[in-house]
Amino acid sequence: MLAAAMATIAERGLDGLTMAGLGRQVGMSSGHLLYYFGSKDELLLQTLEWSEGRLGLERGALLSRQAPARERLDAYVALYIPDGPRDPHWTLWLEVWNRSQNADADMRGRQAAIEGAWHRDLVALLAEGVSRGEFRAVDPDRFAARLRALLDGFSVHVAVGIPGVGREQVLMHVGEFLREGLLR
Repeated sequence: MLAAAMATIAERGLDGLTMAGLGRQVGMSSGHLLYYFGSKDELLLQTLEWSEGRLGLERGALLSRQAPARERLDAYVALYIPDGPRDPHWTLWLEVWNRSQNADADMRGRQAAIEGAWHRDLVALLAEGVSRGEFRAVDPDRFAARLRALLDGFSVHVAVGIPGVGREQVLMHVGEFLREGLLR
């Protein structure tokens, strides 16, 4: 069900994802889906959790390989930034963020857990790079917070298709930020 929801978002955007349409795709009634998920918000969050689980495995593999910290940081950034406008993962993320304003504590906690995983992985990578002398002596947690804010801001621009702000431009800006603030 979650893979079908993500495929629908990729093909038709969030407007194309309805309980009735998803039900037809997976051979269930929309009522059964609503019973299972309880709400479209829950469907979206579970789809995001599923997608993030897959990205988390990919991120873990990239970060655990035997390579300099800078190469792994570049891989982290490349995985973080959307592929382009209407990137399905970022489209879903933006919708879940928007809906979180009215979400209950459980849903907000689950969303924070997703954010926390990205942050912890980045902090660990930065701390490793600092300890090995590959990066300047920065506070890994503080630097990670600033870098993720930069990545989030640029990623929103890419995902919504702001003219002149494409993936390559963002990677260039982020590379410059890292050279100026982190690299020796």
